Amino acid sequence: MAALRGLLARPLASYYLLISSAGLLLVIGLAMVFSATSVKAYAENGNAYADFSKQAVFAVVGLVAFWACQRLPARTYRVLGRPLLGLSVVLLLILNVLLAWASLRDLEVAKIGPVEARLLWLYIGPIQLQPSELAKFALVLWGADVIARKGAELGWWRELATPLFPAVGLLFVLVGYNDLGTMLCLLALVVGLLWAAGVRLRIFAALSALGLLGIGLLVAVASLGAGSGEKGEENYRLARLTTFINPPPPEECNIGDCYQLAQARYAIDNGGWFGVGLGKSSAKWDWLPAAGNDFIFAVLAEELGVVGCAVVLALFAVLAYTGLRIARRVADPFRRLAAAAVTTWLVSQTVINIGGVVGLLPITGLPLPFISDGGSALVVTMAAIGMLASFARAEPDAARALHARPPARWVRLLWAPLPPLPGRRTAPPPAAGDRATTGRDRTASTRDRAEPRDRAGRESPATRDRATNREASRRADGVPPPRVPRSRSGPASERRR
Repeated sequence: MAALRGLLARPLASYYLLISSAGLLLVIGLAMVFSATSVKAYAENGNAYADFSKQAVFAVVGLVAFWACQRLPARTYRVLGRPLLGLSVVLLLILNVLLAWASLRDLEVAKIGPVEARLLWLYIGPIQLQPSELAKFALVLWGADVIARKGAELGWWRELATPLFPAVGLLFVLVGYNDLGTMLCLLALVVGLLWAAGVRLRIFAALSALGLLGIGLLVAVASLGAGSGEKGEENYRLARLTTFINPPPPEECNIGDCYQLAQARYAIDNGGWFGVGLGKSSAKWDWLPAAGNDFIFAVLAEELGVVGCAVVLALFAVLAYTGLRIARRVADPFRRLAAAAVTTWLVSQTVINIGGVVGLLPITGLPLPFISDGGSALVVTMAAIGMLASFARAEPDAARALHARPPARWVRLLWAPLPPLPGRRTAPPPAAGDRATTGRDRTASTRDRAEPRDRAGRESPATRDRATNREASRRADGVPPPRVPRSRSGPASERRR
């Protein structure tokens, strides 16, 4: 434990923990995507590497996004928040309008010109993207900027009502109409933002009530065609909720709403402690729906067993700890809020996905970060990790350590520039009553107030300790010692003569 505390006390511990945990999760995700999709890809396309090659390309794009976001300063993120949020809202509006138009016209394909909508995905020519994934990152940047600007005024309801709550409510409706799971993730993200800002508990209670009401409305509109539901058919969202509350016997789950959950449990049970081996899962042979995406954790549990699941959960726990550590250590309010929001986003999405697979939560169709198949989710997640990495390098101790031994210029050009040094505290201005005193009197009075002495005029031990600590911190910051001016007229004894 002492060695672990020593490693965690190093200046760049947050940075290395972040990139190591995220990198290992990315490698595990690529291996599991290939294992879970190779059989189906070979059966449909004759190429077992079809889905894996796409995911590998998106992983490379995600690494580029990580590299770019790691180099950006905090002020750039604050500027990008509003344009990204506006772009997300426009894309979500196009997606929902196209789906509603196709539903009203009874069209099989929701397409106008080069723009096509398919449930959660928007196709603009050859480009395929998921607007709800971009909305998560945009809400982090914009929400952190808005809350950081308001500061202590967040205690008033009217400050939260404009413009935070209207924009968040609009985003919830646009996302939750098609994807209830992502809307729950956005709700957790907003809760993380407000928690890091220190909002009162009664506001959280009001938000919880509004959130439950909104979830009830979104569950109800599934029977009107929202999401993957169809008008006049059974409400699939309500069926998932009732199946979770009152699950039927396993022998009745061969068909129906509990089929996917039953197959996931069979896969987990078949894995045992050490699994059947990588690539040897039987559930991926078209027994488990969405084996490469929403239920990839069941394939992982079958192939790698309890040990593999424990490793993945430990990596996610390290990632969560590192994100909260960064949020606690950075001094900038925007960085603190954004780091807490990103950590809440990734942790809540992980909990919702794994909880749905193992049966502890209702099924929502939310992918597992880093592990599930999906290009938009992986690129946006890697961009968020890059932003966290830039914040980790901006911690006060990390910034001083990087400036103390700066790397070569080509390393900074290829990797990341040096972060700014933490600001130094300045002395407060003198009071109005002290302006009439001379410099010598003001210095003496300040010294007398700041450094208590005994009756003999000697400094106390506490005063000497404070002076030693100030000198040590001045040396750590690289501040030169104060220069003592020399007297022009010699010693006082010679002047008296």
